[in-house]
This record gives sequence, C-alpha cells and structure tokens, in this order.
Amino acid sequence: MRLALLAFAAPLVLLGGCATTDRAAKDEASSVPAAADTAYGMFLAGNAALSEGRNSDASKFLEVARAQAGDDPAVSERAFTAALMAGEIEKAALLAPTGPNASEPGKRLGRLTKVVAALSEGKPKIAKAELGNDGIGFPHRSAAALLGPWVAAAAGDAEGAVVRPQLRGDAGVDYFGQLGQAHLFERARRYDEAETDFKAITSGDNPSEIAVLAYGGFLERRGRRAEAIALYDAALARNPSNAALKTARARKSAPPAPTIKEGAAFALLAPAATMISAKQEPTGMAYLRLSLRLDPNRNDAWLMLGDLLQSRGDIEGARAAYSRPKPNSAEFAAAQAKLAWSYQSAGEKDVALKMARAAAATGDPEGRLTLSDLLRANDQYDEAVKILSSLISESTSPEWALYFARGQAYERSGRWKEAEADLVQALKMRPDEAEILNYLGYAWIDRGERLQEALGMVEKAVAANPRSGAIVDSLGWAHYRLGDYKKAVEILEQAVELEAGDPEINNHLGDAYWMVGRKDEAGFQWRRVLTLKPDDKIKADAEAKLAKGLGPTPKLAGQ
Repeated sequence: MRLALLAFAAPLVLLGGCATTDRAAKDEASSVPAAADTAYGMFLAGNAALSEGRNSDASKFLEVARAQAGDDPAVSERAFTAALMAGEIEKAALLAPTGPNASEPGKRLGRLTKVVAALSEGKPKIAKAELGNDGIGFPHRSAAALLGPWVAAAAGDAEGAVVRPQLRGDAGVDYFGQLGQAHLFERARRYDEAETDFKAITSGDNPSEIAVLAYGGFLERRGRRAEAIALYDAALARNPSNAALKTARARKSAPPAPTIKEGAAFALLAPAATMISAKQEPTGMAYLRLSLRLDPNRNDAWLMLGDLLQSRGDIEGARAAYSRPKPNSAEFAAAQAKLAWSYQSAGEKDVALKMARAAAATGDPEGRLTLSDLLRANDQYDEAVKILSSLISESTSPEWALYFARGQAYERSGRWKEAEADLVQALKMRPDEAEILNYLGYAWIDRGERLQEALGMVEKAVAANPRSGAIVDSLGWAHYRLGDYKKAVEILEQAVELEAGDPEINNHLGDAYWMVGRKDEAGFQWRRVLTLKPDDKIKADAEAKLAKGLGPTPKLAGQ
C-alpha cells in the first residue's frame, strides 16, 4: 500500500490530460497541413481541435469549413457544436441546425440555444415562440421544461410564468420546477403561494443548501431575518463548513430576488449536473455555456465549467473559469483551490503554493485547508500540521477529515504516536470510512502491530471500495509484509489491472514476483516502474533492484 494523500487530495476533476496553452494551440493551428485549406481539411482540423478541448480553435476551423462546404448539414452541425462549446452563443444560434438533413438532437439543442440567445438579447417573445407550446423534445426536455416559466415571465405571460413544470418520472424537474415556481410567485407578489413552495422544498431532516439559501433569502426580503437566521443555523449545524451558508448567515442586508435572466440561468444548472453525472459531458457543457450567457456572474456554473474544461485537457480555459469568482464571493475559496491544484498538477508547484498562501492569508478556513493540502502534497508536513492543528482548535466540532489529514502529515514526518492518535480518532468518528481503514490498517501492519485487526481493516476497506487500485494494493502489500507472497502476487496483479500506470503498485508487484521465484517478471515490472514517472525514492529503489535483485528474504511485519 501507499501511505498516500487520500483525504483532501486534489479534486477528482483534476484528471484531465496535458495542458494545451494558447501558444500551443496557435502553433498547432499554424501547422495544419495544406490540405486544411480545403473544406475537408478544415473539417478534420476542427474535429481534432474539438476532441482535444480547443473549442475556440474548433469553432474557427469549422466555420471556415462550413463556408467552403456550402452549408453542408454535417459540417454546419459540427460548427454549431463548436461555437456552443466555446461559449459563442450568438454565433451558435445563427448556426443552429435546421432542415430535413439535420439530426433531431442537433435541431433540438439548436432551438434551445436560440431560446437562450433571444432571452439574453431582450427578445422574450421570440424566445417564447422558439420554445413553443410543447417545449423541446428528448434529450433536452428537462432543460426546456425548467426554462419555460422564466421565458413566459419575460414575455409577460403572468399565468404561464407560475405554472409548475413537471415531467413524468423526472424528480429533478419536479424539485427544481417547484423552486423556480416559488421565485416566480414571489416575483408576482403572491407571497403566500411562494412560501408554500419554499416550505415544501425545505421540509425533511436534511434540506439542500440550494433550498435553504432560497427560502432564507425570501424570509430576509420579507423582513423576517430572525427566521432566516434560524434556518441557516440549523443547516450549519448539519454542515458547519459550508461557505455559502456562512456567507448568508453573516450578511447584513437581504439579497435581491433573482432577475428573470438569473432565474433562467439557474434553471439550466440542474439539467447540466444531471448530464455530467450521466457522463454526457458535452451536453452538460452546452447547458453551462447557455446558463453563463444568461448570468455571467453564476459562480457555481463557472466552477462546474472549469472542472469540465480541465477534464478535457483545456487547462487555460479551466483556469480562466476558476478565476471568475470574486474575492468576496462564497465560491472564491473553492475556485482558488481548484486554480492552485491546476498548477500543482501541471508541475508548477511554486506557483500553486504561492496562490494557496495568498488565499490562506485572508484567514478563510477553506483557503487555509487548501494550503495544508498542497503542503502535504509537496512533502512540507510540519507546516501542514501547524495549519491543521489551528483549524482543529478553532472548530467547536472538528470534522473527521481534519484529524485524518493531520494524522497523515504526522505519519509522513515520522511522528508516529501523534499520527496514531489522530488516525484512531478519525476512525472513531467514521468507522466505515475505507480510506481511514486502509491507511491505519496498513500502518499497523507495516510496523508489525495489531496484525490480525489491521489485516481485517484493510480487507474491510477493499470490500467497501474494490475498484480502488491504491486500496487493493494495500491489501496485497499487507500480505507481502506478512510473508504470504503467493497471495500478495494474486492481489497485486488485481491492483495493477485497476491502476496500470501507478509506479508504486508496479514496484510492489515486482517485489512479490521476485519472492515467488518469478525473477524475469520481477525485472520487467521494475523496468516498467522507470517508464511511469516515479518519484525519486521509488526510482532509486527500482534501479537498485534491477542492478542487484531484491536480495534475501525481507524482514516481515512483527520481526
């Protein structure tokens, strides 16, 4: 196992490919072969740019291809998609697919784009006519249904504005439709009906942050701040670190009700999130672009967009998105964290730490937490411990993850007694958390302590998260340390299948192969380690074993 940074690690969205800078994009554009002067060449160049996440370049190439191809439906639809992905909404609306040869999904997304373009340009009647009485069909029915009441409100259709959108079997439309209806009732000064909706969406033991903030804002605007504070306090008791709730709790004046454009922009976020969770990222990105055309200050949409751009390899675009939230916004700390991690992931560690230190200097807890994470990622454990200790002491109810993070920092800096105390405390607070079970269980095995209990903990971690190569590696390495090399090989082979590119797992498998006499395979694994960008310690270890082998039987746990 790797005693690795498994808690408060870089956001999962930082899994994208290598960065493509503006300069690189220009260089690639300038190196398009002469064939690209033809419509077909520009079409290929545009498709390549689109697949690589260079949406602006794709839009340029495909617009040229469209013009040269004489409005070929396939080329035009691709040009529309690229413009939309690049956030060029007016251009996309002009390129929206129409006609019998265009695909139905493309035509429907084109209609949705034209609705948003017209609404953003102050042409609500055109938007309403484009939406139509029956809305827009699959796969955009949810987005169109949630957008519909706001379009009606903009067009002056008072009754249509407060009709709650509903689609059979679509819980998202039901929930967010009621939230939108509440806002539109308030806009129509039908306050009792608005409050009925707000109460409905905040009922239950754990209402969403979105619902709490919406109802709280309504109460504040109605002069009922004490009730709003009670609502925020109840939500903060469930989620003490929520920045948006803290901001709402601390403000001195009521927030304004959402404008029509702001409400319409929010209406598109739920379908965007649904599409992203369903692995339909291009559609999710399209909805985010449309949302941001209506409300460029929608910080949560910028963060979601940044995550998608990052995952698709557009590092510069992601950084631009993460830079949008202002310092006084609830999303600023999260945005700065994502921005700093983007530099960390690109190997620009000094830049990442500089940014994190600036955010932490404001005193913001999230900014300080991000700095502690980056310090751990860069092996600066003592400073990380100091920050985490202050965060724990300042909290009336510290979260388990703070103890877990500090325990890891203590362990990595050789302070085992303090590490053990924190890890045990974290496990008491979250007894079924796979990462804690894995980390503490392996640490005990590696030290030859509480061996059977520790092995059971690692086995429990694997049962909870069997697709984690790191955790499966822990179990295999635990068997290795206990001297069961045959079992170690079996499990470590599974770990390599799950995370084939991890140098430490491959290194472990090489050791296990050696101990069962499969020395040629061991050498292959150690050579492979050197191709996987290992850190200096793993690299030196693999090189030494390639030169001299593993040597005699290693010391076992407890010896």
